[in-house]
Amino acid sequence: MDTNKLLQLLVNDPRATVTDLADVLGEKETDVEAAKNGLEKDKIICGYHTVINWDKTNIEHVDAVIAVSAKPERNTGYDKIAQRIAKFPEVSSLYLMSGGSEFLVNVNAKTMREVADFVGEKLAPVEGVSQTTTMFILKKYKVNGVAMDLEPEVEDDRMPVSA
Repeated sequence: MDTNKLLQLLVNDPRATVTDLADVLGEKETDVEAAKNGLEKDKIICGYHTVINWDKTNIEHVDAVIAVSAKPERNTGYDKIAQRIAKFPEVSSLYLMSGGSEFLVNVNAKTMREVADFVGEKLAPVEGVSQTTTMFILKKYKVNGVAMDLEPEVEDDRMPVSA
């Protein structure tokens, strides 16, 4: 079975049924199910997520991106600091980065005040964290490959005219 093709199909449509996946892959449903379960067990597939346009709901929702500077610890580098940061439920994503900061942290909350409290009371005091820079997301145009609320570009089908 082409595992890469299976993964790409699931990236494009996480709700695809095993039957549909088997049809596209030309495999037996039982084989696809076993492959999918194996990928989940091996933590290659780590979850299935829904992209929500919170601007179209009446639910308060704020997303922030926080650049975090930190000093690596002896023997564990950045891993222990990352474990401390990742345990907070406000943290939706955490990445070790190259560039000006060591970590990039995505945070979800109801209000900007909640994000500010999280940074001041929980994130900044984490041992090893030396600096934070918080940026609030004002509008999302595309998330995980999905265009949010962009108007489709109208194609100009007029013929060019020269003088």
